[in-house]
Amino acid sequence: METLTKKKMEKLNHQKIRVTGSEALLRSLVAEKVTTIFGYPGGAIMPIYDKLMDFKDSLSHILTRHEQGAIHAAQGYARVSGRTGVCFATSGPGATNLITGIVDAYMDSTPIVCITGQVGSHLIGSDAFQETDVVGISMPVTKWNYQVTKAEEIPGAIAKAFYIAKSGRPGPVLVDITKDAMLQEMDYAYEPCTYIRSYIPMPIIKEEQLNRAAEMINEAKKPLALIGQGVILGGAEKELLAFLEKSGIPAAFTLLGLSAIPNDHPQHVGMIGMHGHAAPNIMTNECDLLIGIGMRFDDRVTGKVSKYATQAKIVHFELDKAEINKIIKVDAAVHGNVKKTLPAVTAKLVKKSYEGWINEFKEIRKDEEKRVIYPELFPEGNKISMGEIMRIINDAVKGEAVLVTDVGQHQMMASRYYDFKHTRTWITSGGLGTMGFGLPAAMGAQFGAPDKTVIMVAGDGGFQMTLQELGTIAYNRLPVKMIVMNNNYLGMVRQWQELFFDERYSATPISSPNYPILASAYGIAGETVKDRTDLKAAIDRMLETDGPYLLEVKVINKGNVFPMIPQGAAVNEVLYGDEKSSK
Repeated sequence: METLTKKKMEKLNHQKIRVTGSEALLRSLVAEKVTTIFGYPGGAIMPIYDKLMDFKDSLSHILTRHEQGAIHAAQGYARVSGRTGVCFATSGPGATNLITGIVDAYMDSTPIVCITGQVGSHLIGSDAFQETDVVGISMPVTKWNYQVTKAEEIPGAIAKAFYIAKSGRPGPVLVDITKDAMLQEMDYAYEPCTYIRSYIPMPIIKEEQLNRAAEMINEAKKPLALIGQGVILGGAEKELLAFLEKSGIPAAFTLLGLSAIPNDHPQHVGMIGMHGHAAPNIMTNECDLLIGIGMRFDDRVTGKVSKYATQAKIVHFELDKAEINKIIKVDAAVHGNVKKTLPAVTAKLVKKSYEGWINEFKEIRKDEEKRVIYPELFPEGNKISMGEIMRIINDAVKGEAVLVTDVGQHQMMASRYYDFKHTRTWITSGGLGTMGFGLPAAMGAQFGAPDKTVIMVAGDGGFQMTLQELGTIAYNRLPVKMIVMNNNYLGMVRQWQELFFDERYSATPISSPNYPILASAYGIAGETVKDRTDLKAAIDRMLETDGPYLLEVKVINKGNVFPMIPQGAAVNEVLYGDEKSSK
């Protein structure tokens, strides 16, 4: 069969033609401007993979080494590019291997369309080979899912899937297609979805909400803005800057809100949360007005809810109505996309400056620098700290790289010590905290931002969960720079065991392979650094290498991440880690 170019596809999509369900699916993806698919074939989805051979000029399929790798790669691709990620998997174990990534995408509002194969419709419910009710399994953790049993349903289902995944608060959707639907013929034509009855992704903005929020902001003496990922998802970075610069309000950032504005902005006062910076956490319980913007007041931000900002009035800018008053009761809610609501409120604000208030944050920051930051970035002796690694990376790339992390101590160090310069350059697993996320997400990010340097930082535990994706990186010659911070422990769990479980290190010591030899087995360059005097040169070599590079760094075995707000404590009950030694 003649290979179908993208131009031919666009022309044919508006004409009714006779095609199989498999071809209808692929034509529909092209119509949605999909160019990259991450996936893994199998029996039930084989007709789609067979037809994929005819779409080589318009669809690039990336064969991952595991289905979890495919969906994490789709997440990385979506997060860095702002587009909807797409992944394929077959029925049964193939589909269930996507679930962790689907939950991760659901928690972090990442738009993903998952296409799964299913056994023939006549076999459903018979416990056929590799039959699994993936629709039932994924229902609680998708924005929408649907099982297709007839070919003619495919174009409509795909159009609806993309509309739902990307509109409103983004998230994952899943379309499960039976094998007979893939093989049936149908009259194909494609119409994008722009409306679904009863689904209102963008609420009508209410003037009284805008007025109330503006009034409270104008009256505040010590306001603090908390910025979440909703700003990035809504493409409202410029609107946020305009709001901040007119209002003069200091801004703190959630883990996923980082990169919304450059770190060097004078009103940027750091990251909030369990391992965030001390000043914004402490000042949450000192401000008179707290303004949540595109964030959801999750437990890692609030600490003990009954002691959270009890002295302050609270304004919440939020698109998802379910998040308003869910955890923290607010005094004013502005329901809508922050790209529209922020400028509407900004227009009503009186221009102000809060120099004295911001200086109070700076004084607390000085104390944190002396007690925590400087010792982490410039440790004594030859042992290497995680913070020092991030300092050297930061100095080398100057905010121009995309930084992807796995989950654990290294993740917190990266979030604290990388100076973000551009939006969508920070990719990490937030709500679910998925170990194994980093490596496949980094390769997806590299496909999504091929002209950028992508740096992946992982711990020795998380890296080993998905290290088979080194095969995908090697095969595609992706120039991902990989750093494994190896402390021979599951570091974050070990830290909790030290602080709260009497140093009983149950099941946290972990061994690792020889990473440079492992890398070389895949044809990837790599090395191990043990002495801090060799660290900068090794990072320079990694960044200068044309192609992928794996750098293992042996870090302090029992290093901890501070400051820390213990679980169940108030946000101003900050541990600096030097309390014992200071007594």
